[in-house]
Amino acid sequence: MVVSFSPPSTVSKLTTWVKLGWRESVGTLAGAVPSESRLRADARRNSEQIRAAAIGAFQGRGLTVPLEEVAKAAGVSKATIFNRFGGRIGLIEAVIEEVVAAELFAAIDRTRTIADAGERIAYYLTAIRDLQYRQPAVNDVLLQTYPNSQQLMEICRAGSEVNDELVAAARASGVLRPEFTAGDLHALFVDTALALKHGKRPPRDAFDRRTTYLLDGIRGPRSTSGGRMDKP
Repeated sequence: MVVSFSPPSTVSKLTTWVKLGWRESVGTLAGAVPSESRLRADARRNSEQIRAAAIGAFQGRGLTVPLEEVAKAAGVSKATIFNRFGGRIGLIEAVIEEVVAAELFAAIDRTRTIADAGERIAYYLTAIRDLQYRQPAVNDVLLQTYPNSQQLMEICRAGSEVNDELVAAARASGVLRPEFTAGDLHALFVDTALALKHGKRPPRDAFDRRTTYLLDGIRGPRSTSGGRMDKP
């Protein structure tokens, strides 16, 4: 029996060709797979687009805007929001500084610079109601729409703290009705939040006029503000 083998030179050429072809194929596949840096850049860009879309949506319509609408505005899928932020609460906490916290805490800080107790609480009540009218997300915070959000609950805690502080000082000065409590002030804000969120939105001049009525109703016998309100 005769067994035929390819000459060594032929085997060598075949082996070399197979190796080169395999390397070229691997190189082509490697080029088709995005690099890690490109993936990071895409993820960063998606996150920035989602954040921008969420800020616009939440500021315009509150924190309950459907995530599908946020995703559409960002040019991504709803699943991408969950991948990047873990869901609605994670997204809210990623943008709450821009949507609510910065302006709210600025109003609180400004309030604390006012020396007169009566003017201080008048400014604060007016400023918060102004925010409620302009920023629907403020009402979602006041209504504790998402109690599992630690950041939103921290904002509520800070609000309760300043309510207690302002009402105590104003009552001690006699510029508030003696029976008026911090709980009453909180209830006024919550009532406003419910009316704005679930009722018909009033014209701005009517809303401001009712702010004046509220201030007149809570003032005590020593109040000298005479219905005057400083614009926030």
